[in-house]
Amino acid sequence: MGELNVKKLTRNEDKVGYIDQLLTDIEALEFMLENGMFKKRPVRIGAEQEFCLVEENWEPTNKADKVLKDINDPHFTSELTLYNLEINLDPLVLNDLCFSELHKQLNELLEKAKSSAAKYKTKVLLTGILPTVDTKYLETAYMTPLDRYHVLNEAIKDIRKEDIELHIKGVDEVNLHHNTILYEGCNTSFQSHLQIDADDFADTYNWAQAIAGPILSIAANSPLLLGQELWEETRIALFTQSVDTRASTFILNEKESRVGFGNDWVSGSIADFYKDAVIRFRSLITTDFETDSMSLLKSGQTPKLRALALHNGTIYKWNRLCYGVTDNVPHVRIENRYMPSGPTTDDEIANMMLWVGVMMGRPKAFENIHKKMNFKDAKGNFFNAARYGMAAQFHWDGKLLSSHKVLLDHFLPMAYRGLYSMGVAPRDAEHYLSIIENRIRSNNGSRWMVKSFRKLKESYKTPDALKILVATMYERQEKHYTVDVWQLPRGDEYLIPEDALKVKDRMNRKTLTAQENDSAELVLKMMLWKNIHHAPILDQNLDLSGLLTWTDVKNYVENPAKLKSSIGTLMTRDLITVTSETPLKEAEELMSANKINCLPVVEGKKLIGIITTNDL
Repeated sequence: MGELNVKKLTRNEDKVGYIDQLLTDIEALEFMLENGMFKKRPVRIGAEQEFCLVEENWEPTNKADKVLKDINDPHFTSELTLYNLEINLDPLVLNDLCFSELHKQLNELLEKAKSSAAKYKTKVLLTGILPTVDTKYLETAYMTPLDRYHVLNEAIKDIRKEDIELHIKGVDEVNLHHNTILYEGCNTSFQSHLQIDADDFADTYNWAQAIAGPILSIAANSPLLLGQELWEETRIALFTQSVDTRASTFILNEKESRVGFGNDWVSGSIADFYKDAVIRFRSLITTDFETDSMSLLKSGQTPKLRALALHNGTIYKWNRLCYGVTDNVPHVRIENRYMPSGPTTDDEIANMMLWVGVMMGRPKAFENIHKKMNFKDAKGNFFNAARYGMAAQFHWDGKLLSSHKVLLDHFLPMAYRGLYSMGVAPRDAEHYLSIIENRIRSNNGSRWMVKSFRKLKESYKTPDALKILVATMYERQEKHYTVDVWQLPRGDEYLIPEDALKVKDRMNRKTLTAQENDSAELVLKMMLWKNIHHAPILDQNLDLSGLLTWTDVKNYVENPAKLKSSIGTLMTRDLITVTSETPLKEAEELMSANKINCLPVVEGKKLIGIITTNDL
């Protein structure tokens, strides 16, 4: 959980006070390291569960603040959007049945959330990116009304000084601008924490980086965004771009993204790692400070390093280093941020156990990994996993191996050894790691989702297919089936209520358009070739300005002289339009009353689709 009482770092007096606190925090951190104050044993694990809240129609809700108030439990906290919440699980000592105990608490807290959500006719869903999220839900009206989020949004916009660009290309492509950080809210993660030895920081952190690719490949669960098939774990690209403070320029930009994997192996101490973060990234927010860290140390108290925590909280490494205090003793842990939520709590705990097991089971042959593996191979492995999931190949131990081979022949045996070395109960290890093995031999969440979506699109429009997909995911999650045994959707998991349909549920987003100065002859021929009955016409600003219809085609094809002019002279300018939120019944009545067969769908002056009598 981040600091909630924050403000933008803009006034000079705030900057002076904050920088003083930040430098004192680093001084205190170095003092604690030099004096061996960091806790080493017992090793503890922890986790944060982010989850989605959806309406009965499987689209995002806006009731997270109400649900959170009803839950009234300190384990829960808000997230960026009004359709996400987070659970902070209690840390446990890494031994015996700790993973089962963590799993039990997670299920109990989710049941509590479900009970409160039901009062507002909403449901709890675990998924890396909610498939039914659309641009409507990425506007500021869906931002949680807490100062922290609005301040962070404004701070990032102030630095960037222009809209944020989102461009992700996979099987399909998303390419758009947005003016808030709300796209970050599409991402829901299962963040796993592992306490590490501060004295062995660099080697341990580098090992976490080295193993990230294969771990991500089996956990991938986020292939869809805005109805498009993108990466197997689209969260990696989406999160990177959604809070990017770097504006596009004509100059090669060597600056590092605030969300990232890193650019090299780390070296030195924890303090050196944090110093590097201060050098590389501008501080964005501050808060009120009552005292400084060195004063607290002199009084016998362990400081929370609040200024450093604020800075670290706006830098989103996929393996993030976190400082904490338990019983007045400092500790440090790695937060694994790249594993997505879902598909089930069983799958999530299995992912976490695989990661923790491989972290603790590092063979001696892989010590000083920075001397034995090129960092760009580790980074390449990570992004290959994000793009291709279980279809990725990895550079591992000097060879190019399939994900299946790396996981089955190297990581699973390593995980068992690591878990047993920490005293984890064999029945716990076998139970959860067998889930991973079964998934390797079948499919992960991402592959299941892609195959299901493609099957549904054979019979349904994209919005309906997405709703049925989410309904199916919910049904399987409620039965606690792990994803390796999930069957593809039947299609009857959700029956679309006709009276609730809107234009966006039936409109065509892909349609032939032309511009006013285009050749009339060419455009009309194109309509004939493709049997297109309606072509929206755009002006030089790419705003909708007219419509060319099948009637125009028939009239002018028989009058070749008129075809030598531009489209602007032939098109209909007096248009009746609708928005994507217009009820479908109303659109149907508009077409009937005006004796037309097509309505352009607009957002302001921009064309976003078209709906015809055939679509109805």
